[in-house]
Amino acid sequence: MRTVKLVIAYDGSGYRGFQKQKNVVAVQNVLEEVLSKLCGEKITTTGSGRTDTGVHALAQTVSFTTNGRIPCANIVRAAEKMLPPDIVIISAEEVAAGFHARISACWKRYLYKILENEHNDPCQVRYAWQLRQKLDLDAMNEAAAMLLGTHDFSAFRSSGSVDTSPVKTMYEAKWQRSGNEVRFTIAGDGFLYHMVRNLVWSMVQIGLGLRTPQDFARELASSRCEFLNEPAPAQGLYLQEVFYEPYAALQTDCKKL
Repeated sequence: MRTVKLVIAYDGSGYRGFQKQKNVVAVQNVLEEVLSKLCGEKITTTGSGRTDTGVHALAQTVSFTTNGRIPCANIVRAAEKMLPPDIVIISAEEVAAGFHARISACWKRYLYKILENEHNDPCQVRYAWQLRQKLDLDAMNEAAAMLLGTHDFSAFRSSGSVDTSPVKTMYEAKWQRSGNEVRFTIAGDGFLYHMVRNLVWSMVQIGLGLRTPQDFARELASSRCEFLNEPAPAQGLYLQEVFYEPYAALQTDCKKL
């Protein structure tokens, strides 16, 4: 029995998220169908985590076991012809038995894109949150800096979340602007349901002058959501990368996501 690790990218616009479901098309449904044909047996995959409807992945990690003997290099080449163009296997490698895309992960990095446009760019509707106003990134970065370290993120978890600890450690959180594109990068040892999108929405309210970093500090300290909040649009969110070694800058221990 072989254990195979894949890194895949996908445009989430046409899918009901990553995790397979009945009667709808999710990325995992499509991927498993192709892998089963390539390996000559039914393949069940595990992803490093879910992504919601409309959310994209630049490097989602997937693992599976198989008795099939197809070389990993051939999986990449053959899948390119069999998968739809909005799902791509970037790499495939055989790894040690026991590797698990989710449980073995140490930390993840997400990216959120915002476009400051006078008018909507129709070519970017599926790939960014488009705003008419210019954001105050200094104030937003003041709030983002508060995310670093270990916090209870209960107030930023949407209902429907799986029962997991709300205490997470964030290693990176920063807003940057290039032209009319604003990017938020956040990395940590785990994320709750809609957590990144809820955080983005709250910080955008700061950037628009509707809230202050001090308001955000109080929200972060809350044990539950007692303030107006909603997830930022899904199309701006990208799973950027999943890491399987501790975050070197902090010499942290590997934790389960």
